[in-house]
Amino acid sequence: MKMIKNIHIISLSYSLFLVFSSIFAAVAAQNNPVNVGVGVVLDFDTGFGKMGLSCINMSLSDFYASHPNYTTRLLLHQRNSHTDVVLTAAAALDLINNVEVQAIIGPESSMQANFVISLGNKSHVPTISFSATSPSLTSIRSPYFIRAAQNDSLQVKAISALIQAFGWRQVVPIYVDNEFGEGVIPYLSDALQQFDVRIPYRAVLSSRADDDQIETELLKLMAMQTRVFIVHMLPELGTRVFERAKEIGMMDEGYVWIMTDGMFNMFSYISFGSVVENMQGALGLKPYVPSTNELEDFRVRWKRKFQQDNPGVDDVDLGVFGLWAHDAAKALAMAVEEVVTSSNESFGFQKVNSSGSSNDLERIGMSEIGLRLVEALSRTNFIGLSGRFSLLNGQLQSSTLQIVNVNGKGEKVVGYWTPENGLVRSLNSKTTMNSSYSTSNTSLGSIIWPGDSNSAPKGWEIPTSGTKLKILVPIKSGFKEFVNVTHDSSSNTNKVGGYCIDVFEAVKKALPYDIDYKYYPFAKPDGVSRAGNYNDLVNEVFLGKYDAAVGDITIRENRSLYIDFTLPFTESGVSMIVPIKDNKNKNAWVFLKPLTRDLWVTSGCFFIFIGFVVWVLEHRINEDFRGPPLHQIGTSFWFSFSTMVFTHRERVVSNLARFVVIIWCFVVLILTQSYTASLTSLLTVQQLQPTVTDVNLLLKNGDNVGYQSGSFVYGILKQLGFQDNKLRTYDTVEQLNELFHNGTANNGIAAAFDETPYMKLFLATYCSKYTMVEPTFKADGFAFVFPKDSPLARDVSRAILNVNEGGEMDKIEDRWFKKQQSCQNTSNNNVSSNSLSLESFWGLFLIAGVASSLALLIYVAMFLYEHKDIRLDSESSFWRKVLVMLRIYDQKDLSSHTFKKSGLQFSPSSPSSYSNHTEAHNVFSEQTTSSPEHGDLSPTLPLMVNQPERLN
Repeated sequence: MKMIKNIHIISLSYSLFLVFSSIFAAVAAQNNPVNVGVGVVLDFDTGFGKMGLSCINMSLSDFYASHPNYTTRLLLHQRNSHTDVVLTAAAALDLINNVEVQAIIGPESSMQANFVISLGNKSHVPTISFSATSPSLTSIRSPYFIRAAQNDSLQVKAISALIQAFGWRQVVPIYVDNEFGEGVIPYLSDALQQFDVRIPYRAVLSSRADDDQIETELLKLMAMQTRVFIVHMLPELGTRVFERAKEIGMMDEGYVWIMTDGMFNMFSYISFGSVVENMQGALGLKPYVPSTNELEDFRVRWKRKFQQDNPGVDDVDLGVFGLWAHDAAKALAMAVEEVVTSSNESFGFQKVNSSGSSNDLERIGMSEIGLRLVEALSRTNFIGLSGRFSLLNGQLQSSTLQIVNVNGKGEKVVGYWTPENGLVRSLNSKTTMNSSYSTSNTSLGSIIWPGDSNSAPKGWEIPTSGTKLKILVPIKSGFKEFVNVTHDSSSNTNKVGGYCIDVFEAVKKALPYDIDYKYYPFAKPDGVSRAGNYNDLVNEVFLGKYDAAVGDITIRENRSLYIDFTLPFTESGVSMIVPIKDNKNKNAWVFLKPLTRDLWVTSGCFFIFIGFVVWVLEHRINEDFRGPPLHQIGTSFWFSFSTMVFTHRERVVSNLARFVVIIWCFVVLILTQSYTASLTSLLTVQQLQPTVTDVNLLLKNGDNVGYQSGSFVYGILKQLGFQDNKLRTYDTVEQLNELFHNGTANNGIAAAFDETPYMKLFLATYCSKYTMVEPTFKADGFAFVFPKDSPLARDVSRAILNVNEGGEMDKIEDRWFKKQQSCQNTSNNNVSSNSLSLESFWGLFLIAGVASSLALLIYVAMFLYEHKDIRLDSESSFWRKVLVMLRIYDQKDLSSHTFKKSGLQFSPSSPSSYSNHTEAHNVFSEQTTSSPEHGDLSPTLPLMVNQPERLN
């Protein structure tokens, strides 16, 4: 017992010793911490630099106050960069060589950071920047560069989501000509390209550009169609851009301005209120910082301390860069503590033997803990003032972005963008947490656009410089119903009309906005003759000489490589036109034409089949279907075929036969009536048939064919195998008619190939002489031409659909392609065969066949049941039973009412006059006798009437 008590006393004493040892160690550590030198390179002459240094100092003060037991302390060595790249590099070199700092916080801008990162890579000193956001710094691939800020490339996905949400197809970036501005452009281009958004122009401004240079660049943008601009620059230049844009009218309705976070993040350090009037309606992005009690407490304390330390600076507010500076300093303090306390090694510098050189770059040393410090920073993970602080590949991970709208005297949050959900209205709703990636503008709140407009701009406008759209139209020598350009030499003016022009005018009225334009004929200087073919015309639009082309321009794959077509406004296809001839049948065999061969054969087979069925059903009970075999066959065929004219004299007495004949007479009635109608049509109605129906026949006969001069149809004919000496061209419908009239023998043509709209116009004039026949080759119809990626092409295509669905297109076609009076009541001249085919009557034959087969099966079943005694006899073979059945079938059925009515009596002495009861008691014998009846079809078997015991 005493021993146990002593053990407790010893344990308690040891515990007290450990507690006091820890306290003394903490006190000793606080009194004698290990100082680790850290350089701070900022521009302390600006509010931004003052703010950054203040946040760093407060971060370390708060951190060590809450961690008094830490054995390390960061000792800051400040250097003023004076916003100069060279001075920044010199300051960093001095800190590394002379002070031997283990890390550098800063510098401020991406331009300054470029050379400092290289110095850090050479000396193994980590460079931690909380404000250098250019993606170009990442390309240096230095493991000693830590970006404690959002990479600018992370916001391009949010920008592309905004562009896609409102359906804008073209944007123009406006950026500063330095590392900060240029670094994000490749990422922005790639992001927009994924959604087929084009960048037609890039506006690049020097960081030292004056107001005249800014205005000159803005006037260039104003003369373009694109009205969506993405501004990526710092506020010092950006505010002047917006000021000049408002002065020249580029902040009016119809314009879209989107600012990257480079503008909004820096507004905290300048007087934002003084420039907000010039930015009304603009959209912007800025990192989202969740509001916490810790953040609000820090904001209040920082504001008080900053005013105490900088009494002359009043317009600086705590922005996201200050929060990133605070979190970066805290992360560095945690990493230094981990590295120093986990290793007993020194953390000095390894000097380089420079052989007495005075060059600072040659004698630069290397930090002994630099690599381990970078690894410790990469593992740092905590909730800071700006949110989650976690590094991935040396960069702060992407977070949520706010989408703000400049409105009134400040900014209004209209939505958010998250990497997981895209555009969202709120971050706290359950719908947002479960939704997929969204690029819909319905996910945003109400936006006040430039010009105080509530409706989203369409993203492009016709230039307001006073010039009209230059629309090119073709000159045609024929088919002027499509496009007709009349030149007045006295006034040197042109009058443009035609079907295509009327369609374009109707489409223009269907647009939701008005456009001003002027037609320009594609003609030589004389204004009359055309300047080239349609490929040349399209090329003029591609070269930018004209804004569009209107006319009978066919959509072709080779043309679409250089320009954009609208949706087609005409039918598509290339058709063949041939003459027609009166094919009235006057030959001796015309009576065979009404029915096709398969219908003739099927009808004949059914006549034979019906005759056979009726004979089977009537043979035993009807004298008309008995007699010698040839007589019976002839009677059966006669009866069946005579139903065709309903002249059959033979009567049918069985109900089954009557059922079959009724069905068959119905079928015959329909066949004969249809035959009569078809034959009448063949003999009386004019039959217009095409002279040629096969292209191969044209090639085989060596016939000439025609096509419209300058048309792409020439290439199709060459592919089909036509030689040049077999091709003839025409320009007008009159020329085409003359070529047909001459024929191949007189240097004319046997067929013509052209697009369907032209052929319809030709047939509207010569409907009684020609017809359109297959084959039809693929083509995509007529369409309007616009430059590549023109936003107007999409709206015009939508307007074409509107005109088509509204019925306006039919009215235009009737106005220009109205048929002549002689063609008003004629339908398409394509005449198919007038012969009736089996497809039209197979249902009737099916009914007749099923009815006849069913009657036959019922009769056979009844007959077999009636003579089941013979069928069940076990002493006879199968074939003997069959012969007996056939013999019985061939005999008269004396029990039938037809024979009773005729007075026939049962006579046992006559083999042919046995009753059904007697027939059922026949016995089988090898001996055969001849039938006394003349109508027997098979040899008779002796009936052993006097030996009934053999039936047992």
